[in-house]
Amino acid sequence: MVKAKTGRPAVLMDVAVLAGVSTMTVSRVLNAPERVRAETRERVLAAVKELDYRPNHAARQLVTGRSGVLGVVSIDTTLYGPASTLYSVEQAARHAGYNVSIASLSSLHRTSIREGVERLRAQAVDGVIIVAPHESAADGLHHLPPEMPVVAVDAGDDIPVPVAKVDQRAGAVRATRHLLSLGHQSVWHVAGPVDWIDANGRIGGWREVLEAAGRPVPEVLRGDWSSRSGYQLGRRLAADPEVTAVFVSNDQMALGVLRALREAGRRVPEDVSVVGFDDIPEAAYFWPPLTTVRQDFGEVGRHAFHMLLDRMAGTEPEARRLVEPELVVRESTGTAPGLSRA
Repeated sequence: MVKAKTGRPAVLMDVAVLAGVSTMTVSRVLNAPERVRAETRERVLAAVKELDYRPNHAARQLVTGRSGVLGVVSIDTTLYGPASTLYSVEQAARHAGYNVSIASLSSLHRTSIREGVERLRAQAVDGVIIVAPHESAADGLHHLPPEMPVVAVDAGDDIPVPVAKVDQRAGAVRATRHLLSLGHQSVWHVAGPVDWIDANGRIGGWREVLEAAGRPVPEVLRGDWSSRSGYQLGRRLAADPEVTAVFVSNDQMALGVLRALREAGRRVPEDVSVVGFDDIPEAAYFWPPLTTVRQDFGEVGRHAFHMLLDRMAGTEPEARRLVEPELVVRESTGTAPGLSRA
């Protein structure tokens, strides 16, 4: 098909003609893509791209009563996990033809979350996704406008809205079992800050495996997600000859632990095995390349978006959607010292 040279911006009918479908199908692809067959959806989106079609959101709002804009409330941070979660949510919405308005907050508590939601309501958003990785956010999620469709991401379990998140406990279980399977008698843990839901979920999975195996449960060492805190705690670990395996709650802290061990003359993985969490893009290029737990942030974002669509349509989704993490084994883990490496 050849794009007509009309000299005017493309309209819905132009997309329909180019894609060989009805205008209703084009509208459905732009507003509820999950209801359209993949082949048809791809053909329509290709036509949208070729024609550089821009939906008229004002006209759509008059017809449907919806703005075509979704709101996202998130903590203002550059940390890899929350930033990747925010990006995945935004991409899922934009890919489905929604504009996204973001309210970034310096902290997550009842007042700030309410203010963020009200700021988005003033922009006539159709629904809101709240990225809430802090324990302190739970109270705010209990005091939301009842008429506003809301879904949470990375939130705790005791809240009144649907939640999409990675199963942090399962990731920690995989990491800890991997280390025990290599013959290590116990596993030390460098955790994240006290108020972070993900950090506490990882502690729970780590402790559960050690207790079930009848192994000693060392003291939890709390960092602040930074490489600096990992380095400081790593120096303590490096000074203890009993330490042969360390599970670190994120890859940035694991980087600090690796440096501390190297400076102390503790070889990785010959003397000490290290596992991180997140699988940041740089993890494969640490020295040695880091064994870590990969989180599928894209899947979390897609789940959150479709759960919000359900709520906007008046259908209540399941209360929780958990995304399973994946253990990625690289060269930073090996058999415990003194065991055969055959």
